[in-house]
Amino acid sequence: MKNILKTILLVGVTAVTVASCDLDLRPKSAIVFDEDKPFFTSVTDIESFRNGVLASYRAVQYGSFTQSTEVMCDGFNALISYGNNYGSIHRTDATFTTSDSYAESMWANHYSVIKNYNIAMEQADHIIDPDSEFYNEELAPYAEWLKGTAQFCRASSYLMLARHFGPDYDPDTAEEDLCVPLVLKYDQYEKPFRATMAEVYAQIDWDLSEAQKLLEGKIQQGAPRSADVTVDAIKALKARMYLDMEEYADAAKMADEVISSEAGYALSATLAEMDAEFNDDSGKEAIIQLYASKAEGIVGNTIYTQVNRDAKGKYFQPYYIPSKKLIDAYSMNDLRFRTWFSNNLYPVFANGTRYKNIYTFIKYLANWSLEPGTENAGDPETGAHAAKPLMISEMYLISAEANLLDNNLMKSRASLNALQTARGASLTSATMENIKLEWFKETVGEGLRLSCLKRWGDGFAGRPAQSAALEANIVNTGTYFDERTIDPDAHVLVWPVPSYELKLNRNLVQNPGYGAE
Repeated sequence: MKNILKTILLVGVTAVTVASCDLDLRPKSAIVFDEDKPFFTSVTDIESFRNGVLASYRAVQYGSFTQSTEVMCDGFNALISYGNNYGSIHRTDATFTTSDSYAESMWANHYSVIKNYNIAMEQADHIIDPDSEFYNEELAPYAEWLKGTAQFCRASSYLMLARHFGPDYDPDTAEEDLCVPLVLKYDQYEKPFRATMAEVYAQIDWDLSEAQKLLEGKIQQGAPRSADVTVDAIKALKARMYLDMEEYADAAKMADEVISSEAGYALSATLAEMDAEFNDDSGKEAIIQLYASKAEGIVGNTIYTQVNRDAKGKYFQPYYIPSKKLIDAYSMNDLRFRTWFSNNLYPVFANGTRYKNIYTFIKYLANWSLEPGTENAGDPETGAHAAKPLMISEMYLISAEANLLDNNLMKSRASLNALQTARGASLTSATMENIKLEWFKETVGEGLRLSCLKRWGDGFAGRPAQSAALEANIVNTGTYFDERTIDPDAHVLVWPVPSYELKLNRNLVQNPGYGAE
């Protein structure tokens, strides 16, 4: 049989790519696949590929993958000088179409990394399966580690896709409601149909359960700031999934098990601890904190700060500033307000003028150890941070919500109050109104707002701007800006299937409200 040569680039700090290639052009760092020979021949091969899988996972965290859903909702206002960055998705007006670049990016990038995960799993199976001609007993445990990691990452991407391109999960209609295509094997010629919500969530559940079976005993239960997949990370993602599926007892169980884990996660409860967590990436809240280094120039969520410098000093030139609704949600003593928002660090520059007393969102300002310069040199912050896809604070929120909806009021209030106490916020009773508000305050900037609104069956009525920003005339106003209202049943809460995908694959159908294409 004629050999088919493919090159898999294994660069642990970038991504895994797949392409046909001429042998003369093949990089020395590549593994060459020959269908008549085993793909992996050493532990190093497998470990390098697993690094590539984790790099693919990291590639779809932060940036547009979280910023787009944040500015779509009610926590941020666009400055006049925002340059139409995220404009269509912020306004969700007639310009938010099937060709929206952020919707296209969300879809295309997640399916790109899913391709990488599928290849990893398929090749790992050849090493693991005793009936395979490439079975290798010595390498099998490492291949299982690779496969379990890839399954966790695939589940994460499908959950993200479902939360954006599918409707809210309704157990009564999940068997009919369309979600996204399930692509479980790399095949560039496949033209998949959209699977149902029930099918996609069943696949997420299966992937996570299989990942846990493969990884237990090979990996640690969990550890703060783990750069690798852990059992706690799997449980945390299951907690998200079960909450979506309205399986509240299971969601609470998973979240509570992570909270009570012996790993030692801890909510930041002082200004110093908040600074360590959100500025230095050295706290105890991250269930997963992905690898980052100064050499790579990791850049995170920058649209809220955009720090620059001139002869007069540093200034913010953000595209978006926090809305009055967001600012007013906090008490002045709340550690989150004191750490994540500032109206006196640097002035806001807009319309050629520096403005003081306007709040900016600085949760992702910079980790100086990842910055190309040094703080003492006065270099502008670039927003460099280590990505933290799963945080222990979210587990407290899931526990509070799921336990409440499972009629365990005492446990719900205990989880809610534990979070509020750590953050220096006023203690409240465990009602859905109070839990929703705590989600808004705690997870701002993390890209979870859209999924929350859909899960609750909520929209929002306006995103009024800060008074100082209105007086300075530096924010966009009007029907699609500070006055924007999105009803709970608005079609824009479910993103459009990208028109490019519809043209390539005629088996796909569009979500309601966006027309045929």
